[in-house]
Amino acid sequence: MGKTYSEIDDTVRSFIESQHVFFVASAPLDRNGHVNLSPKGLDSLRILGPTTVAYVDLHGSGIETIAHAKENGRITLMFCAFEGPPRILRLYGRSRHIDPQDGKFQELGSHFPAYESPRAVIVVEVTRIADSCGFGVPLLHYEGQREQLLAWAKRRGPEGLRTYRRARNRFSIDGLQGIGE
Repeated sequence: MGKTYSEIDDTVRSFIESQHVFFVASAPLDRNGHVNLSPKGLDSLRILGPTTVAYVDLHGSGIETIAHAKENGRITLMFCAFEGPPRILRLYGRSRHIDPQDGKFQELGSHFPAYESPRAVIVVEVTRIADSCGFGVPLLHYEGQREQLLAWAKRRGPEGLRTYRRARNRFSIDGLQGIGE
């Protein structure tokens, strides 16, 4: 049933690019810490190479993935087929975040739409690619992307988003360093 891949080949790429949502999982080293699992949508993921992917990290109420990337880098991205043949694909790897102030941010950011003041680009060096059947995943009909996050960020503007980051994104729920600017 399940298969592993040595790299993101054309079949894997096609499956990833046809999904409307993916999920990001990360965790702190502390065994009493909280495992984080976040859905991601919009036009936010790019395949940069046979073992490298990146996604633009937009604003949210938590800062878990960035905090975990800073602490230990462990990450898993999961893609589920909610339409068509059943399939689940996971990309396991090591993550790093690239802040907007980092010189690499402009280059990486050019792969994505011009979102209002993104927090970071998360780069994942993929160490394992595996799929599974997905027989238990329901069939769902895709209606479209929600626009609320983009509208919220636009209303706040760059200064309002900086204020929000200082207030809400300085630390993870487990007290790990997030972003503070």
